[in-house]
Amino acid sequence: MSALEPEERAATLSAAIQLFDDGRYLAAHELFEELWEATEGPESDFFKGLVQAAIALHHFESGNLEGAAKLYSGHRRCLAAYLPRHEDVDLERFLADMQAFLRPVVERRPGTRVSFRPELRPRLADARRNETRSG
Repeated sequence: MSALEPEERAATLSAAIQLFDDGRYLAAHELFEELWEATEGPESDFFKGLVQAAIALHHFESGNLEGAAKLYSGHRRCLAAYLPRHEDVDLERFLADMQAFLRPVVERRPGTRVSFRPELRPRLADARRNETRSG
């Protein structure tokens, strides 16, 4: 895939964030993946981390707790290099929100049921707005 123009890249990222925040994780995954494939070098891991975060939440929501748990460390590893903030996203906050939300999945005992609570799910735009308020 060819590199995206800056305006197209920004629009795609905004659309992906909106889809993620709306709980449309598969659709968000598709756009994050488009950005990942269009980005070369170390910058691509940022988008890979967002792909993994979206799929982790999709797995959790659909009851695939094992899949969500497996992607937990992957998204954290990819996004850690961009702390504390990247592409106007407060990654420190986002990773903390993801950790809190997925903690019951990661720490569950075999046979334990964990419910997806959409009202508590992490949102990327919340992490972006934090910059606007403080900066």
